[in-house]
Amino acid sequence: MKNYQLIIFDWDGTLMDSQARIVNCLREGADELKLEQLAETQLKSIIGLGLDEAIATLYPFLTAQQVSLYAERYRYHFITASDTPSGLFADVQIMLEQLLAKDFMLAIATGKARRGLDHVLQETGMKSYFHGTRCADETRSKPHPQMLEELLDDFALTADDAIMVGDTGYDLLMANTIKMDTLAVSYGVNEKKDLLKYNPLACMDSISELSQYLLQCRAN
Repeated sequence: MKNYQLIIFDWDGTLMDSQARIVNCLREGADELKLEQLAETQLKSIIGLGLDEAIATLYPFLTAQQVSLYAERYRYHFITASDTPSGLFADVQIMLEQLLAKDFMLAIATGKARRGLDHVLQETGMKSYFHGTRCADETRSKPHPQMLEELLDDFALTADDAIMVGDTGYDLLMANTIKMDTLAVSYGVNEKKDLLKYNPLACMDSISELSQYLLQCRAN
């Protein structure tokens, strides 16, 4: 087992249980623009992409201006208006504290916009736990690997020094492209059978399993 220096986490579906909130806010945005409501499976399928890319995938006939308006209304509902609860998965804070105690560097690579990530980090008190973050509105959206490449540059590391942890194929494909090791988690958006297609080192069914695996990377 490699002695990784950097662990890069996806946020939604990996550390935060926000799937229902995301889906409901997408529906609110669609209502305001008088768009056809799509099935929940379709809405869940774009979680992990940058917001503009997600909206354009769901409604490819929208103009750039309409996509921008939809994104604005989505952010309003997600940050301000939605009463759909979302929070960290159980034991996430304990896991992160244990990893920091083992001298891992921790980072986030997310499809969220900077405003959205900063909001949830502040809301959850998690900002100080991470040494670096990248968001989809300040680099290229997943599954392009640019956000991983930029994080590696920030830490002066190579792909061999880091591991990507995520709950979607977008996360795993992004890392596969630059030959970075991956761990999948099956409690988020994608099912285990779909995640295994991207050849992660393992697929974890809980935060507890994930934590145990990562801590073993410092066992020696």
